[in-house]
This record gives sequence, structure tokens and C-alpha cells, in this order.
Amino acid sequence: MDKTIKITIFVLVLMILGGIILFGSPFMKSPPGPSGNEVSDAGKITVFFFYGEECPHCHNVMPFIRNLSAKYPEVDLRMLETWHNETNLALSNSLNQKLDIQSPGVPEVIVGNNALIGDKDIPARLEGLILDEIKKNQ
Repeated sequence: MDKTIKITIFVLVLMILGGIILFGSPFMKSPPGPSGNEVSDAGKITVFFFYGEECPHCHNVMPFIRNLSAKYPEVDLRMLETWHNETNLALSNSLNQKLDIQSPGVPEVIVGNNALIGDKDIPARLEGLILDEIKKNQ
């Protein structure tokens, strides 16, 4: 067999095996979101907190968010900066699109199928949403 053919077959086999490993791996999971997967494998409720690094309203809400995370150990808090991180921005856009949020902004919290936007709405309603999710998952 010609050396070029052997190398070609070897490369194709590696590509096929790599595809099987990559796409068949249990470690390649989509991020939890409002599709009904808001409870992580460890039984934690995922709370997405989207913020902008220079946003004063976001910084007003951060201590409240962190306190709730400490108060509820079953919460998987994901603090995701969107102004300088395109991956986080893409996740925010995707979740907002699924929830049909027309004018998202920061600060924003997404819990299950609920989105809260702004430094007034988040402190007023987030703890209630977390408690509702905890009750659903008991």
C-alpha cells in the first residue's frame, strides 16, 4: 500500500475517533437554562446573573446576589460578565431569546423560566423565585 494512502486512512480514523469521543462524551453537556434543565446534576438550582463590569446598577445588586447564594447552598450561582465576554453575552442572548425577552439588559437574573432585570426588580423578587424553584425540586 502506498505511504500516502496509509497516512490518509490513519488521519481519517483519528478524525472519526475524535468525533466519537467529542460528541459522545458525557462531559459535553449544554449549559442549564430555561429549557427545564435549571437543576444541575448535583441537585442545585442554577441562577444566572448577567452583569457589566462598569455597570453601577450591577454592582448595587452584587452583594444581595452573593448573600442569597450563601443563604441557599442548593443554588448554583453563575456570575457572568457580558460587556467584555462574548461567550457570556451569547449565553445571555440565547436564554433571553428562549424566554422571549425583547429588551434585555444588565443587571439580569434568570432562574428557570423567569428573568428579572434591574436593580429594583432583582432584590424585590429573586429570593421568592429561588424558593419557588426549591419547592418544585423537593
